[in-house]
Amino acid sequence: MELRAFAEQVLLRPALEEKLTPPPAELTDVEPGPAVRVVEPTRTPELEFAPRRTAPSMPSPQALADPRKRAIAHHIMANHELQALEVMAWVLLAFPEAPTEFRMGMVTVMRDEQRHTRMHAERARRLGVRFGELPVNCYIWKKAQEFESVLDYLAGLPLVFEGRNLDHTCELSAAFDAAGDPRSARLMQVIHDDEIEHVRFGIEWLRRLKRDDQSDWDAFVDHLHWPLRPGKARGSQFQRDARRAAGLDEEFIDRLEHSTDDDASELR
Repeated sequence: MELRAFAEQVLLRPALEEKLTPPPAELTDVEPGPAVRVVEPTRTPELEFAPRRTAPSMPSPQALADPRKRAIAHHIMANHELQALEVMAWVLLAFPEAPTEFRMGMVTVMRDEQRHTRMHAERARRLGVRFGELPVNCYIWKKAQEFESVLDYLAGLPLVFEGRNLDHTCELSAAFDAAGDPRSARLMQVIHDDEIEHVRFGIEWLRRLKRDDQSDWDAFVDHLHWPLRPGKARGSQFQRDARRAAGLDEEFIDRLEHSTDDDASELR
């Protein structure tokens, strides 16, 4: 199977089962094809992006004592993981000139995103909400439409969205545990461990593709598109050790820890 065909399967086939079918072990990237920028992923009607402000918001930690609220949280996160998967497929089609090693490395991350989507969808179902039963937003997808290069992608998705999830997964794991749901808590810890490797993939390729005269931090900031900014790459409980494990250097971690969510001063 060609890598391009796998990307098209994820992005252009509507059935969730097909989107979440892992690629075969033997993938090739002999024919990456021309660049294509898909405007929106093809989804079944119940999972199509809903109008603004119609999708449910993430329940508060206190609300998670209610099983339905926990189901809603997993439904939201299943859509986040599915969007990330679709963005990765979009990158493979939009930037066929990217190094083959990068493109093949994306497949490992995409397998994780497929698995994460299934995990959240299954947990939501067991808690009483079928994936697709509620409206879903398009926030991650829409932000990806601003990416103009692989470096933009690396700054935006692995280092902002997945970087922020290093904190959110721990916060939600603790909240689920406090709500008496150790299964959901463990699910979040599994995803946390995977996110460390995803951030590692992002920073390693940022270093390989950035200009030699740039620091990691400057390359990261230079490739962010508003409203993405450094403060969006962290949660409320900053996981410094997880970022060290992902390979971020101390300067990067320090500057990230002191970034605020509404601070635009770092962007040039």
